[in-house]
Amino acid sequence: MFSPGHVAERAANAYLPTMATLAADIALTPAAAKRVAWIAERQNKSAILRLSVEGGGCSGFQYKFGLAEGLEDGDTVVETDGVKLAVDDMSLDLVRGCSVDFVDTLGGAHFTVENPNAASGCGCGSSFSV
Repeated sequence: MFSPGHVAERAANAYLPTMATLAADIALTPAAAKRVAWIAERQNKSAILRLSVEGGGCSGFQYKFGLAEGLEDGDTVVETDGVKLAVDDMSLDLVRGCSVDFVDTLGGAHFTVENPNAASGCGCGSSFSV
């Protein structure tokens, strides 16, 4: 099944240091990426969505979204369909493992955050507690 050279190559590569995989920290769904690309194109900006967390909101913390001009030192970045999602290192502890999605329903269109760290959230979905 495996050639002797293949087995030796795999064994040698097992000891090489690897970079951390950022996709496990945050995720951007294809629907969200498509919407960010659409907004960025109309505003003539880069397709970089910045997600940050600020104190406030009815549950203690609130999500803040915006198009970023570029990436900053310490950002954790994931890319989906050519669109980047950037999270600063301070916010990452509160949203690690989250997925950012875009939903368009009869009730309205908006970005949502599925956050495994959130113990509770408000009805509008823009704030949470840990």
